[in-house]
Amino acid sequence: MPSEPWFPFPNGKRFAFTILDDTDVATVENVSPVYDLLHRLGMGATKTVWPVSSPEGSRDFSSSETLEDPQYRQFVRGLVERGFEITWHGATMESSTRERTFAALREYFDVLGSYPRIHVNHAGNRENLYWGAARLDSSLIRMLVGRFKQAAESSFEGHVESSPYWWGDLCARYITYARNLTTTDVNTARFNPSMPYRDPRRPLVPWWFSASDADDVDEFNALLHPKNQERLERVGGFCIVATHFGKRFAENGAVNPTTEALLTALARRRGWFPSTGQLLDWLRARREVDQSHGLLPAGEWRRMQWRWGLDRCLRQLRRWRR
Repeated sequence: MPSEPWFPFPNGKRFAFTILDDTDVATVENVSPVYDLLHRLGMGATKTVWPVSSPEGSRDFSSSETLEDPQYRQFVRGLVERGFEITWHGATMESSTRERTFAALREYFDVLGSYPRIHVNHAGNRENLYWGAARLDSSLIRMLVGRFKQAAESSFEGHVESSPYWWGDLCARYITYARNLTTTDVNTARFNPSMPYRDPRRPLVPWWFSASDADDVDEFNALLHPKNQERLERVGGFCIVATHFGKRFAENGAVNPTTEALLTALARRRGWFPSTGQLLDWLRARREVDQSHGLLPAGEWRRMQWRWGLDRCLRQLRRWRR
């Protein structure tokens, strides 16, 4: 182990680890056991929510609960009382016009007493900010990934003032951080050491950040393999895992046994386990004194785009082979 970690984490901790749990297909039944486990282990986490329902229906996310469901609303308030951070995943599970987004922000405030600080774009929602092709600068990487066809240029319009899906001004007013690119590396710091960062080409988001992607319980367990845990502690990095606790993390009231064993082992290490917002605030405080004005070095941004693009291509190849 090196004499000093990459970052001088609070209280002499060797590394930092947090979870950003997107609310896709989440219900009280399928995610509450995971939060009970995290609470017992003394680990912080951040849960996104959808404030309002989707009366038009949702093909992929109809089982999800929202703050309009009384039991779920009570559960989310209980998470706040236990020290977990709540933020938002957009207004609801399907595309929302400005009017619904504004109403959802009011609902969020009425339920939780504050506005969300972190925004995470959801899947194919039209109101996503700087999503699709707009999240990248390199046209070559857009072509490499294949997902970013010309039609996608106008598919996401939350940052387009002339669009009925525009809410960029509300984002700039209420949101502090938004997630952009992801990595398959457990050490998010290796992928984006200068996060959070400002992006003059995407100015409606005050600060951007990256995350380590683990879509479901299997990918989460692979990411937290003991060798990866050991490496994260040894190099003294930080990890923000973007995942979905609703995707088979708990069944019949019990947390996946491999997940429980991995998190228990991680909690025994010399780590700092804040919420995502706490970690980003701490990192931002360091950035605000480094004379960079929060801007990414050009080389770091280029590397991030290429690594993200290659990760996406490799993931798609693996899916085709199944």
